[in-house]
Amino acid sequence: MEPTRNKSVAFHTLGCKLNYSETSTLSRMLESEGFDKRAFDEKADVYVINTCSVTDNADKECRHLVRRIQRRSPESLVVITGCYAQLKPEAIAAIPGVDLVLGAAEKFNIARHLKELSKGDSARICSCDIEAVTGFHSTWSLNDRTRTFLKVQDGCDYNCSFCTIPMARGKSRSDTISRTVQNVRQLAATGKVKEIVLTGVNLGDFGKGPDGDKKEETFFGLIKELDTIDGIERFRISSIEPNLLSPEMIGWVAGSKKFMPHFHIPLQSGSDHILGLMRRRYKRELYASRVQLIKELIPHCAIGVDVIVGFPGETEALFKETFDFLHELDIAYLHVFTYSERDNTRALEIKPVVPMDVRHQRNKILRNLSYQKMQYFTRQHEGQTRKVLLEGHVTTPMMEGYTDNYIKVTTPYREEWVNQVIDWNL
Repeated sequence: MEPTRNKSVAFHTLGCKLNYSETSTLSRMLESEGFDKRAFDEKADVYVINTCSVTDNADKECRHLVRRIQRRSPESLVVITGCYAQLKPEAIAAIPGVDLVLGAAEKFNIARHLKELSKGDSARICSCDIEAVTGFHSTWSLNDRTRTFLKVQDGCDYNCSFCTIPMARGKSRSDTISRTVQNVRQLAATGKVKEIVLTGVNLGDFGKGPDGDKKEETFFGLIKELDTIDGIERFRISSIEPNLLSPEMIGWVAGSKKFMPHFHIPLQSGSDHILGLMRRRYKRELYASRVQLIKELIPHCAIGVDVIVGFPGETEALFKETFDFLHELDIAYLHVFTYSERDNTRALEIKPVVPMDVRHQRNKILRNLSYQKMQYFTRQHEGQTRKVLLEGHVTTPMMEGYTDNYIKVTTPYREEWVNQVIDWNL
């Protein structure tokens, strides 16, 4: 490849907040190497697609994006990285137009790989067994959104029966508290960051070293340290397993001025039988007790829930258990996922398989429940004044933001409100 000075690069991210933080960091790395960043729908010398393994259509989405690039700019280099690139490197390399596939161990070496790459060669795969993936790379999003997503943990040791994430990201490992504090101070020094969302694959498991070795620090210790840093007004915990969200942590967040009254707690099923088949590490009683304590100590707190419908063995009666459990819980919203088969997961051995049309029907039922829950939660706060962080772009007539307890507001664009925390009458 020619010297990278004045080369242009465009990025597209599929999947989670963790992927967005990593894409943003990859972008800054290449910009520091002399690349000019372009929008993905513009012509660029290099296109980088950061993939996900959780969505049903990872392969389809990837192929569609590559075809778009081929039509627009057939001479451009196409790089695929992310979880799907780690899980299915050969399948991705076989997509016409793909030039480079970077697995989990190589994504942050992208600049070096680009210097050695030429268009027209067969696709190069730079990957390794996931067991060999060690070390922790700090990443954060910046300038892309008002809120900054800061990765503090990666990988997972839980091996739930439906999940490929441990195969895609490796064992649980974390940054240190001291380096995380240093990163947050660096973000605060920009003067642009009002809210940091802490992200990870299994955030509550924070504390294992870069090689997944012995746990020496804790997530609770991290958030207590971050709470003391000047220059950042708001922190938000992206998602935390119910068994790792201790009563002590809930009580501490209740008294914090910087950590927002908002928890996102994966449930996956309201049936203990299905939770067992999923190899989850708690039962519904523990989950209910965590929700109850949160609402006792922080009545205005928003609680979001991940749930999977159509898991193998989920009969109509067991789905009703989940629906009834969620209906009774004092939660604000649901993220509903339709179960889809994943290669090399234990769930493939579980019977009976739920028909796809039934899975989609159950998804719709729970999405309707989520809408009702959010409407009710929002109505409970009508007439209150809450702090809202607003974001907007001059190209759109409206701007939006979220209250401390994650109620979305929309208002006509006003430049002086962009990236400002203001009092808002709901």
